[in-house]
Amino acid sequence: MTISLVLDVAQAMNPDRVALGAGADTLDTTRLRRLAHGGASVLRARRVGTVSFVGVNSPAFPVTLFAGAVAAVPVAPLNYRLAAAQLRDLVARLDRPLVVADEEFVPALDGVGAEVVTTGRWLELAAESDVDDGPGPDDDDPAVLLFTSGTTSEPKCVILRHRNLESYVFGTVEPGSASVEEAALVSVPPYHVAGVGTVLTNLWGGRRLLYLSNFTAAEWVRTVVAEGVTFAMVVPTMLARIVDELDATGAAVPGLRSLAYGGAPMTPAVLERAMDLMPQVDFVNAYGLTETSSTIAVLGPDDHRTARGSVDPAVRARLRSVGRLIPGIEGAVRDDDGAELPPGQAGQLWVRGSQVSGEYAGSGPGLDAHGWFDTHDRAFLDADGFLYIEGRTDDVIIRGGENIAPSVIEDVIAELAGVSEVAVLGVPDPEWGERIAAVVVPRAGVPLTALEVETWARARLRGSRTPDEIHLRSELPRNEMGKIVRRSLRAELAT
Repeated sequence: MTISLVLDVAQAMNPDRVALGAGADTLDTTRLRRLAHGGASVLRARRVGTVSFVGVNSPAFPVTLFAGAVAAVPVAPLNYRLAAAQLRDLVARLDRPLVVADEEFVPALDGVGAEVVTTGRWLELAAESDVDDGPGPDDDDPAVLLFTSGTTSEPKCVILRHRNLESYVFGTVEPGSASVEEAALVSVPPYHVAGVGTVLTNLWGGRRLLYLSNFTAAEWVRTVVAEGVTFAMVVPTMLARIVDELDATGAAVPGLRSLAYGGAPMTPAVLERAMDLMPQVDFVNAYGLTETSSTIAVLGPDDHRTARGSVDPAVRARLRSVGRLIPGIEGAVRDDDGAELPPGQAGQLWVRGSQVSGEYAGSGPGLDAHGWFDTHDRAFLDADGFLYIEGRTDDVIIRGGENIAPSVIEDVIAELAGVSEVAVLGVPDPEWGERIAAVVVPRAGVPLTALEVETWARARLRGSRTPDEIHLRSELPRNEMGKIVRRSLRAELAT
């Protein structure tokens, strides 16, 4: 089986159901399948080795994804926000690429050394071409190539094979389980693993997919109401802005039933405000990595409600967790020597399962001899199996020989009224090895001072974990998924 089966089954079950879009600008499952097979013919005729997608979310992306699956050609969505030189470097790493790009990004691809087709022309070619009837891929063939975000190092090209994505989709969603009125609004870009996963899971489940290509909180709220959106997926920075929008305008999203968030740590204060403003919504925290074909742990709606309503500090703390590992995924927290740690002790998170790839282009196997993958996330499990992510292992601060997780300090500072965002990191120090720096973004209109932050932290943290320096900024450097680009902050503060 390959991911093209997702489209085949969706079309067979509901040939007239709208798969994508709104109003008059829609594609039903039959039309989407026809375009995918036409696109596959285009790829075969050009003897393409990889089809790259450089564009915002639009129907052109699902057509590209399934055309590649039908033609046994891997699809490589690229970050259209990158500088021209970076884009050209990534394309140069691909095998015999055809680049499908939005018109506005074509100039950045000048001199790329590959054929570039606009998304509009790509859809025309797919519609004009005969239906592909060539041999499809094997389930062990590469389906999607994704470049990591590179917040701490240079991007690596992750290989997701058909079997990895099949395992994720088929093990997560029941086929055709959504009712005809259900609609999903997706705001994450196509070059993120969640952007790929949402195409597959929503089509497999039978839910109409809507895209918000350029996110603003006001437009998100308007679209949810106008299009009858029942399910949405956002990153934490988006949710923070949505909460501010609902708070400031008094707007409501009564039709929204479920809201999934992930991609970066969520501030508990923001989450609690969101739960108060949208009491009818089922909140879901989804944790995963590019290398694991998306979600591997979930904090579900009941977990959210139980934690929020509990007076037990251990249960309430679960709002900071990413939930429990999903069926089919095994996890273990290990120390530096590979020994498994008991509940409550933090170490490196290792996972394994059929959806776990852990494979990089140009590198050896990413899994150990027993199929385990080192996520490079520092984490711990509690006694009930709830998983807590403390950050990347590269982010751990080593101060005077003590290992300190930035998230422990960030959670404390984030509870101070007037703090909008905070990032804690280690910067070189000749005496201690590293000193602790906190970069704080005050909430709009709040006259917050560094002394207030220091006093708050010192009263709640032991001395070795109190920030040595505090910087107030108007914003933090983040990538499009809301992750703090710590290497930028670290390089700046180190000077």
